[in-house]
Amino acid sequence: MLFSSTSLRQIKGVSAQKEQELHAFGIHSAADLLEYYPFRYEDYRIRNLTEVKHGERITIQGAVSSVPVLQRYGARKSRLTCKIMVDRWLVTCIWFNQPFLKDQLTQGRELIVTGKWDQGRMHMTVTGSEFADKASGRTGTLQPVYSVGGSITQKWMRKTIAQALEQFGAMIEEVLPPLLLERHQLMPRREAIMRIHHPEDSEEGRAARKRLVYEELFLFQLKLHAFRKLGRERDDGVAHTIDNATVLELAQRLPFELTDGQKKVINEIIHDMRQPFSMNRLLQGDVGSGKTVVAAIALYAAVRSGYQGALMVPTEILAEQHTRSLQALFEPLGVQVDQLTGGMKERKRRDVLAGLQMGVVDILVGTHALIQEGVDFRALGLVVIDEQHRFGVNQRSILRRKGMHPDVLTMTATPIPRTLAITAFGDMDISTIRERPQGRKPIKTYWVKHSMMERIQGFIRREVAVGRQAYIICPLIEESDKLDVQNAIDLHLEMQQALPELRVGLLHGRMTSAEKEETMRAYSSGETHVLVSTTVIEVGVDVPNATLMIIMDAERFGLSQLHQLRGRVGRSDHQSYCVLVADPKSETGQERMKVMTETDDGFEVARRDLELRGPGDFFGTKQSGLPEFRLADMVSDYGVLETARDDAAELVALPDFWEEAVFARLRERLERDQVMQADRLD
Repeated sequence: MLFSSTSLRQIKGVSAQKEQELHAFGIHSAADLLEYYPFRYEDYRIRNLTEVKHGERITIQGAVSSVPVLQRYGARKSRLTCKIMVDRWLVTCIWFNQPFLKDQLTQGRELIVTGKWDQGRMHMTVTGSEFADKASGRTGTLQPVYSVGGSITQKWMRKTIAQALEQFGAMIEEVLPPLLLERHQLMPRREAIMRIHHPEDSEEGRAARKRLVYEELFLFQLKLHAFRKLGRERDDGVAHTIDNATVLELAQRLPFELTDGQKKVINEIIHDMRQPFSMNRLLQGDVGSGKTVVAAIALYAAVRSGYQGALMVPTEILAEQHTRSLQALFEPLGVQVDQLTGGMKERKRRDVLAGLQMGVVDILVGTHALIQEGVDFRALGLVVIDEQHRFGVNQRSILRRKGMHPDVLTMTATPIPRTLAITAFGDMDISTIRERPQGRKPIKTYWVKHSMMERIQGFIRREVAVGRQAYIICPLIEESDKLDVQNAIDLHLEMQQALPELRVGLLHGRMTSAEKEETMRAYSSGETHVLVSTTVIEVGVDVPNATLMIIMDAERFGLSQLHQLRGRVGRSDHQSYCVLVADPKSETGQERMKVMTETDDGFEVARRDLELRGPGDFFGTKQSGLPEFRLADMVSDYGVLETARDDAAELVALPDFWEEAVFARLRERLERDQVMQADRLD
């Protein structure tokens, strides 16, 4: 827009104080104000009582036909009742705290009232009214409703946006190619912005929203595809020299056969690593699908190509586990694996850093400690980020910049619905493992009430009696005055008393690294039969002998988190079980329990989770790279999202894409912004 930098003060009626208040809403210019769209409309169109439903908010017109009756309750509270004749029906209208209307409601005077309709009693609780002879012009219209606050009222916002449209509406420029406007039968941008603020009817409002939602999603997808195209045109990445024999060598040393899904994604990753551009690939798969083995093979290929690898994980427990498993796999092959975490001793830390700089350490596993000052690689060629949504955009970017445009493989065990994959990861190549390793059985899931704890304890005894182990997960570490939920410390004591013949361990985030390591060692070795834990156990911990997962107060967890916790069992050929202990009071909580008992397919769970919680809460973090759209909703507008993605890909693929002026400016912006080069566009 030509007026994108036009000051709000140039809009008639916007004072310096109002300008500052608008800034709090993210409105800094006239363009921002016109793009501050209503989230719904108030319908002031006069309705026929034969067409309305009980409980609806409606507007009707009639003549006063009774003497108004005023009842007072204290100094300031009152109830005013009056009957009006609407066509052939007598409707009782009730106003609260508006006693001044009593003298104005004269017999036969035409009145327009808006409010909630009570079909059974022919009553209306009035929220707004005006006399037909002094109508404001609001009657018969759809009035926009905006998010407002402070001294910014609906009336002021409506008036100011209308004023801005009058002053600057003619300056609104088209941003979509004519080809797309014609293909999708979209109204011009100027008309769409005018109509979304002041639609003549519902159909016009929907058409305006359709145009602006498509525009929002198309422009975002265009940036993602342009960024991806720009990255593919760069040749300053690491072009790994990898022969197939290297990969086969490691695969043959594994104690199991790779699944077809694992083989497929390994081929995709190795193909990218051989290219001169920097790989930017997401590996997603259900819990227990074998992503870690795929990452290990990619790291081994990088080392054999003469580079170092880094594996960043969200917790110290996971870092220690990955280090042990990679050392067991790689050290016989002469590959040096070490770890770096925040809790390690300073002398050990110095040794690791020195080995990293000299190139003695081939693969470094660690938590966010990997991105701290002083962690310098000799030749970083591959970065693997496990559970990528646990790390912020800046954290991932810092690790990438520790090498010269290294390849990046991000992994997640939270299966991402296609809707989110297109939106949040549109600039990445996505590899997916859908199948379970051979021999794995589906986990049987049950939902029970807290009153069944004695039966659950009996279940634990039976599993331990046949040589298995159990987890019990709590949402809290210590007792809370505010939340009536199980806590790990109290439950640990309770389980010790209820199961005196068994060894019960305790794990939570406030324990020291040494305490956590010893607790997990005892559990992994089978010394501990039952482990009471908080969600610190959620990601990646692998104890194949554990077959029973009990989740206390399960209604407090999201679906994806419940599925992650369930995935800590079922990691061997033994039958495994998940017991959800919950007394959900809300419909959403009950629905979560039903979904968990109906399916153990992580992709289906993720889809249902997205529907229940919405995209903003899906990852549980604001650092996930998800954009915030003004109008578009990734769930309800999914069809538009796919269309916009296809259109953007088509345009970017044109040979002369960068020659168009608008795209040339986009390229300049992408090349100038180093953060965008290091990460996806946010």
